[in-house]
Amino acid sequence: MREPSRPTPDPATETFLAHRNLLFIVAYELLGSAADAEDVVQETWLRWADVDLDTVRERRAYLVRITTRQALTRLRTLRRRRESYVGPWLPEPLLTTPDVAEDAELADSVSMAMLLVLETLTPTERAVFVLREVFDVAYDEIAEAVGRSPAAVRQTAHRARAHVAARRPRGAVSPAETRDALAAFRRAVATGDLNALLGVLAPDVVLLTDGGGVVRAATAPVVGAGAVARVLARIPAAASLRPVWANGFPALVVRLDGAVDTVLAARCDDGLVTGLYAVRNPGKLTRLEQETVVTR
Repeated sequence: MREPSRPTPDPATETFLAHRNLLFIVAYELLGSAADAEDVVQETWLRWADVDLDTVRERRAYLVRITTRQALTRLRTLRRRRESYVGPWLPEPLLTTPDVAEDAELADSVSMAMLLVLETLTPTERAVFVLREVFDVAYDEIAEAVGRSPAAVRQTAHRARAHVAARRPRGAVSPAETRDALAAFRRAVATGDLNALLGVLAPDVVLLTDGGGVVRAATAPVVGAGAVARVLARIPAAASLRPVWANGFPALVVRLDGAVDTVLAARCDDGLVTGLYAVRNPGKLTRLEQETVVTR
């Protein structure tokens, strides 16, 4: 018996589904929150479903424009909330596939280090920078998305590039270098070997822990190999440390009694860990059962 044919999606749905992953990544890079990015994508769909496609010249650009506008509105609200956040704020981690690292620029754009730099931009600067530098959107299209003139957008892009260049970590980091450093770090933590742990930490390493006031976490950056090693030495011996890919780079998921306790991402330079980002806020650890497809 022939199986009944499945209905073909209508053009609006088909177009939206084809670009859904892109829209999610645009929203995530603007917000640093996967949960809020998902909400923005849903809001984009609701608006897109009412659009007369005959009036749309470039569907991808139109969808990105809707997503950007919705994300900007939400970002301004989130900024006010983050002003009262308890302790360091870190982006919500995303499990990603290893192949993301093959696109070095894309992997860098979703890394913890870069997302923290983007937090220092104004909402409009962030949107302009992400759309232009990451997704290569034309200035005219960005202007329509952010409600500015093309000339103003070019000036904003120049200002944002300079701001990011002054604050982003120096030099490119290879995923292989990060993976090797994290493997040594993992062995040191698992064995409780403080000297071995000190051997993989840069002297001026910085640890940021995000508990959001919900779980125990340092409310200020922990600086220096000795201080960071003492904090990490508190990880229980019974904890499991599973290697994963998060935000385009190797990372570790720490589990206690089978439950996710922390996602630990790292910044490595010259074989040493120079930055550690420990996300412990339970509200940011809900998307760790499946990988997110990162595309542009």
